[in-house]
Amino acid sequence: MVYILALIGMICWGISPLFAKSGLESLHPITGLSLRTFFAALILLLWTMLSGGLQELRTVPFRAILLIFAEAIMAMLIGDLAYFAALKNGNAPIVMLIMACSPVVTILCSVLFLGERPSITTLIGACLTVIGLILIV
Repeated sequence: MVYILALIGMICWGISPLFAKSGLESLHPITGLSLRTFFAALILLLWTMLSGGLQELRTVPFRAILLIFAEAIMAMLIGDLAYFAALKNGNAPIVMLIMACSPVVTILCSVLFLGERPSITTLIGACLTVIGLILIV
């Protein structure tokens, strides 16, 4: 099931830049990001309400709130705004290829800050990702 969900995510992430680039033709990246975030937040709020998840929100530890807040600022605000600005002004395949190197950053940071040890296959995959990006760009 994990692999099916990952494939669904891959397909959605592969197709969604086409919609975003087309939608950004007449929009500033901040406006586009605001619209996308609003629609996603609305859907998630409804989903949370319908699934009974509002009760769980009352028990979230403060540390978890701070960490999720930091993730939201990094990924949803700064990262996505940079992505939208790059997508609006650049070539969608190149922008997505650069964005696809984000797991390399995750691997490096997880080693430095979380003390995790990546497997040899993970390291080889990260190196191949970077080499592939260099060859394409």
